[in-house]
Amino acid sequence: MRAEVSTPVRSAPLRGVRGTLGGRRLWRCESGAAAPAPDSRGTTSGGKAAGTARRVLVVDDERAIRLLCRVNLSASGMDVLEAENGLTALELARRERPDLVLLDVMMPDVDGWTVARELADDERTREIPIVFLTARADSADKRMGQQLGGVGYVVKPFDPVTIGAFVERVIERVARGEREQLTRDISSTPGQ
Repeated sequence: MRAEVSTPVRSAPLRGVRGTLGGRRLWRCESGAAAPAPDSRGTTSGGKAAGTARRVLVVDDERAIRLLCRVNLSASGMDVLEAENGLTALELARRERPDLVLLDVMMPDVDGWTVARELADDERTREIPIVFLTARADSADKRMGQQLGGVGYVVKPFDPVTIGAFVERVIERVARGEREQLTRDISSTPGQ
């Protein structure tokens, strides 16, 4: 158990993959899809360097939630880091600088609200987008997520199969400069 807390868990590479499209790996069974050519900076339309996967930090004290996220984000071609508490999340975010943090709110010791505040106060991590992943569905909680600069709010239980596409959309919208719009949308999204 200690090793899981002290080192990030990385997903094994996918098999049967033939290329990437916007940072997502394409399965061999897809026909006619081709990976976009990198531009002069070596990036594709998703903004990441060609051949590099998105890196997502999943922070939740429930092992089952981390597993669901890891499996589905990995299936979407993303590298996954995991933290089971707020202190480990802060350490990993500062060291690894993920593309996005999926952050539970209700955790022992250091809760998600505190983690979000500390990430926002640290110049090394303030630009990392945060999506709250929580059972707290009240409008007051959504407003708190909004005030802390979150770019998404997913209420548990959620459909784990859609989490990869959701995260990819959020990362792409942040890259296009839509961060403020995403933050504003938190309190107006009834199903999230």
